[in-house]
Amino acid sequence: MIGDSPRGCAAPRTADYSPGVAYTMVEARERLLGEVGQAADQLALSLAFLGEAYEQLDEQTADRLEEELFRTVQLAYGRLKRLHAEFARRHGAPAREFESAAAGLASQGARAFIDRAMAAAGASGQLIAELQDSMLPIEVGDPTLRAELAEVRNLLDGLPGRARELVRTLGR
Repeated sequence: MIGDSPRGCAAPRTADYSPGVAYTMVEARERLLGEVGQAADQLALSLAFLGEAYEQLDEQTADRLEEELFRTVQLAYGRLKRLHAEFARRHGAPAREFESAAAGLASQGARAFIDRAMAAAGASGQLIAELQDSMLPIEVGDPTLRAELAEVRNLLDGLPGRARELVRTLGR
């Protein structure tokens, strides 16, 4: 979980759903919902870090951060939350409430917050990749879920390069 690591952004590992391992469809759906929820939690943390970074930047750089990073993370977070709710509804599982995350001390500086935001977004992307690699989305037979996971992962893929470019120009 988010709070289990000292930096607050280490992604938990997915369970091993290897061929030959028996599990029910209900267990598979619950596990999938849990993984999607954890990926969304990482994006909530990323948004909190980006919000703190925004507050520490000059207006022009803050606008760049919002345009190049925050909006993308916010879009990915919204999609994961919606995906979680719709999948739960389709399969009669309980809905989950997602909460805002806390970023930490403001004295860390904008660069540190951006780095931590990208680590959290990367952890979310890694969770999604592991979930896709596990074949669990295929086994539960939900094409909408598979397509949405791929879209969120695509959104997150471009973030590290944009973040590096933004951080490179800080303090100039």
